[in-house]
Amino acid sequence: MTPVPPRPSRSRRRAGPAVLAALALALPTPLAVAPAPAAAAVALQEVMFVGNNWDGTADVIRSRGDYAKLGRIDVIPDRDARLREIYLNPIKLAYFLGIRQGPGEGHDQFVDDMYTTPDGTALVASRPSFADVVSIDLATGAVRWRFPVSGYRADHMAVSPDGTRVAVSASTSNTVHVLDIRTGRQLGSFGTGDKPHENIFTRDNRLWNMSIGEVNTDLDAPWLDWTKGDRRITVADATTYQVVKVIDMRERLDAAGRRDLSDAVRPAVFTPDGGTLYFQVSFFNGLVEYDVATDRITRVATLPKNPATSEDRTTWVNDSRHHGLSVSPDGSRLCVAGTMDDYATVVDRATLREGTLVPASKPYWATVSGDGRDCVISESGADQVTAINFATGQKVASVPVGDHPQRVRVGHLPVDWTPPAAG
Repeated sequence: MTPVPPRPSRSRRRAGPAVLAALALALPTPLAVAPAPAAAAVALQEVMFVGNNWDGTADVIRSRGDYAKLGRIDVIPDRDARLREIYLNPIKLAYFLGIRQGPGEGHDQFVDDMYTTPDGTALVASRPSFADVVSIDLATGAVRWRFPVSGYRADHMAVSPDGTRVAVSASTSNTVHVLDIRTGRQLGSFGTGDKPHENIFTRDNRLWNMSIGEVNTDLDAPWLDWTKGDRRITVADATTYQVVKVIDMRERLDAAGRRDLSDAVRPAVFTPDGGTLYFQVSFFNGLVEYDVATDRITRVATLPKNPATSEDRTTWVNDSRHHGLSVSPDGSRLCVAGTMDDYATVVDRATLREGTLVPASKPYWATVSGDGRDCVISESGADQVTAINFATGQKVASVPVGDHPQRVRVGHLPVDWTPPAAG
């Protein structure tokens, strides 16, 4: 096992408690949307979008090879209008400031998740601090449509296998909205546990949502776990958006002899055959294996700790210890972002043993390159993305990006695309 180096020195403001439970939730009326302009089919190139959460930008990089930077998109071109709206509403302002001091670690959260439309003409992004989803025209940089989510914060998204629908978690209203990715029209919604987070469309026409509960308080001692809320996996039909199953991982963890683990399911990935789910949970340096058919936890892997990482749970960002997980296209390897332990590693799926520990500064996400050869992580503490080869477990490239990169997604653009002029 390769030793983990000490944590790089980088000044970041840590989240403080931001308890806003006393404020009532509001359900805004979705804005009217205009359809995207008709366009002739054009040749597309595959790229990666890196969401720079604190900047409110998305860097466009190559999806494989040298991962060279191709341009940058402003995801908050309407910033002044949104801030004016927020500062005129005391409840919205309270949540806006609470997001800044809580999950934003002292910063506004301007871009969380992103997907491109099937024709490659727009980027659809969730914006936590603005509590919305927007479509940004990739040629002009203008907002095509905007959907305000229920409540006061937007979070992780997922795109349907055919690319026509996008699901977004509205984390303060315990709701998942499903939108037409072209027009922003809501197609359906369903209720979840407390603080919905990750969403995954599966090939059996299901939409899985993982709720993580309250992660912004300092009530992190194991005996205070009951304060974290109702955490569960909610499975909905991806056509009717009716809930078909609720999975309480507390029961499954207890049955597997792991009462010590939190049941707040964080990043999660299915194997290519859809039969196995791997997921991370709050406060844990490792991952859990869940068999879908038998509805039980089959294995738990504990991964190395960084001796330089504080054992004070209140210093871990939003209850994360490890946050970021992907699986190789052949299903043989997993890639793990060891967020608070400052490394990433490729795990052999057969043995659940880690490979080389690749030094990384607060890695916050893990995805798969366009050619399937590499795991690509966002290093939120170093403002860069890094590619690690699945086969060798070794770092192959790093590319500087904007402030606090989080989500990284594969998308498509016209082959002759150039970045919109700055506004």
